[in-house]
This record gives sequence, C-alpha cells and structure tokens, in this order.
Amino acid sequence: MKLIKNAALLVAALFLSFNAVAQTTKDIVDVASGSKEHTTLVKAIKAADLVPTLKGKGPFTVFAPTNTAFTKLPAGTLDNLLKPENKSALAGILTYHVVAGNLNAKAISAAITKGDGKAVLTTVAGGILTATVVKGKVVVTDEKGGQATVVTTDLAATNGVIHVIDKVLLPKD
Repeated sequence: MKLIKNAALLVAALFLSFNAVAQTTKDIVDVASGSKEHTTLVKAIKAADLVPTLKGKGPFTVFAPTNTAFTKLPAGTLDNLLKPENKSALAGILTYHVVAGNLNAKAISAAITKGDGKAVLTTVAGGILTATVVKGKVVVTDEKGGQATVVTTDLAATNGVIHVIDKVLLPKD
C-alpha cells in the first residue's frame, strides 16, 4: 500500500512538473493569446505592430489589462486608438505597460519593501509606474494618478512574466 501511495505521489509530482514546464514554453504574446480575458489586449498589440517585440528575447514584465479594463476607458477611446493613423499612440500606451526585466511578484514585493512602501518602475516607453501595497494587494499607479490593481500574478512566459491588472494605465500626455 505504501508503494502505491509513493508511486501516486511521484506521478502527481511529475504531472505538476510537466505542467509547470509546459506553461513556460510560450512567450508573452502566446500566453496573452491563450487567455479569454486578454483578447482586446492581443488585438491592440497586433494593431500597434508590437508582436515581434513582445515575442523577442526580453525579458519583459507586462502589466496586462483585461478586456474589462479596456471597457473602463472613455467611450470611443479604444476604437480611436485602434485606427491605423493612431498606431504610434497605441504603441506608446501599450509599451507603458511593459518593464524591462523579469519581475515576478516576489521581486516586486521586495522592491516595494526596499523602497519604504513603493517601487518605482521605469517602463520601456520611458515612463514611470509606481507599485505599492493597498489592503494587501499590489496597486500600480500611472503618471496621471490612475491606479490598477494586480489581480493575477506570475503568468510565466519564456521571455518574461505577466501580471494581470484591472485598469489600463496611461502615460503623461
């Protein structure tokens, strides 16, 4: 009986290990594309011609707004940004959600602690995001004072990590 129990535990451990490895065989774009909650983000990434960049070597830390987060933008904003003539503005907003490096939740929490309650993150767009903890959750504040709560952390990709947020972050004008 003990042998069967140990064999079952070994099979379970191997299964979990395989799943963990399987999760990390996809890049940032592939992980986002596999999420029903990020179809708008993926559409925007394609419209801004950022697919090659986000499939690149990285590493990247992406704060990925959900579909619902995009609906919180003022009416017509997203449709306007998706127009070909606004590709540059869209790319600027999307790259404002990306930080160079692989900052998992533990690293962000450590940076917040080291920064006496806040971590200042420079985006690949050249802007600033500030991470803090509010009511036990990591909150990312943009340069306009808008705040997004991290609702899911550490979606691993081969070229970085994704943290899901509930609002679109906006850079200074």
